[in-house]
Amino acid sequence: MANSGLQILGFALALLGVIALIVGTILPQWKMSAFVGSNIITAISMYEGLWMSCAFQSTGQMQCKVYDSILQLNSALQATRALMIVSIIASVAGMGVATMGMKCTTCGGDDKVRKSRIALTGGIIIIIGSLCSLIACSWYANDIIRAFYDPFTPVNTRYEFGAAIFIAWAGAFLTLVGGAMLSASCPKKTKAAPPKYPISNRPPSSNKEFV
Repeated sequence: MANSGLQILGFALALLGVIALIVGTILPQWKMSAFVGSNIITAISMYEGLWMSCAFQSTGQMQCKVYDSILQLNSALQATRALMIVSIIASVAGMGVATMGMKCTTCGGDDKVRKSRIALTGGIIIIIGSLCSLIACSWYANDIIRAFYDPFTPVNTRYEFGAAIFIAWAGAFLTLVGGAMLSASCPKKTKAAPPKYPISNRPPSSNKEFV
């Protein structure tokens, strides 16, 4: 079975990953305006996130507007929203399950095999959550790249990667590693102890009294 130090390290990495996923989901800097032309005005920078779009002026002022309608958003943004929410919920639930199976806790009882199975289940749930966030970030990044290299996209409306998508990627990687460490608590079958005394294969002899 995995030692308690490996479980604590995996739980800590998963916790940091969940925090990064939450921060990345909230931040509006998933993509930012790309200045790739010769006549581009750089006084205003545009940012777009999962929930709002913002305009950052060179004077330091930022104005943000929440998306009015969900149905008007493209499919990549809607899918990224859903997958990131599922990722956060699954990761938090997996951490709760893994807490009961860690050796440093007493929530799952004293049975070591049972606790290892609980920790294994929690690690698998965390891995599933991390895969959801990886798919979401990759999908959104692919949408940015396609629009950037599309010749029909106007130069002043092209975007590149923002800071939030890198934070979300880092959070997905940390939760993946943390879930893998917790999944290392796979229980091993215990071998039956050998008998203390040798067992004879001879049938028991019957003692008869002769008169």
